[in-house]
Amino acid sequence: MVDSQKDYLTFQDIHKHYGEKIVLNAISAEIAHGKITSLIGPNGAGKSTLLAILSRLLKQDGGKVSFFDKNIGSYKGQDLAKKLAILRQSNHLDLKLTVEDLVSFGRFPYSQGRLSSEDKEAVQNAIRFTELESLADAYLDELSGGQRQRAFISMIIAQDTDYILLDEPLNNLDMKHSVHVMKTLRRLVDELGKTVILVIHEINFAAQYSDFIIALKNGEIVQHDKTNQIIQSNVLRDIFEIDFDIIDRNDKLICNYFNL
Repeated sequence: MVDSQKDYLTFQDIHKHYGEKIVLNAISAEIAHGKITSLIGPNGAGKSTLLAILSRLLKQDGGKVSFFDKNIGSYKGQDLAKKLAILRQSNHLDLKLTVEDLVSFGRFPYSQGRLSSEDKEAVQNAIRFTELESLADAYLDELSGGQRQRAFISMIIAQDTDYILLDEPLNNLDMKHSVHVMKTLRRLVDELGKTVILVIHEINFAAQYSDFIIALKNGEIVQHDKTNQIIQSNVLRDIFEIDFDIIDRNDKLICNYFNL
């Protein structure tokens, strides 16, 4: 279980249902501050639902989310947007926007659409952090899927929040761009002290880049611990109901789940 000095983001007895279908069944945990926490589990486990509740995009049917010692529901929208950013799974814009235009949206909680010199500097820093300087003036519809995802991540970096939540940020990305995204998230934590929470299906990326893992199954938390304690064959077998062979390479654990 996580051992944090202060409960910055916690949730207690979160319950969510749609009709008779229970999606989350009275789950509780605290998120480690200044770390990467990955939410893993089979399809339909409740991962994206939990992330949406933590970001206040979705209302739970029971329980409480506490953020910096306050009920997250008590925050004004603009105040919350200065502390917590979320990148959802679907990010399709029909507008003709450049990368710099998109990243500028991240400053809206501060600028209300009128960028100050400080806002413009934050935009440029975010673009630089994701190594998109050469594409700053390119239109989004001209970019590859991986470049476009990096642009959206630049936008939430420009938002300059303590917490960054991402729903399947590697969805439909090739290996090169997936590695770039995960290395960027790792740098946000290690260099800037951010807290990152993400829903991820690629178990080896979770194993390589996460500090903590919360595993959900059938709407319940079945494991919550440091990554190396979760990336074990017996633990993963219970979560995903398939066999795993765990390979240790230079203190990095790799999951083989093919032909076992």
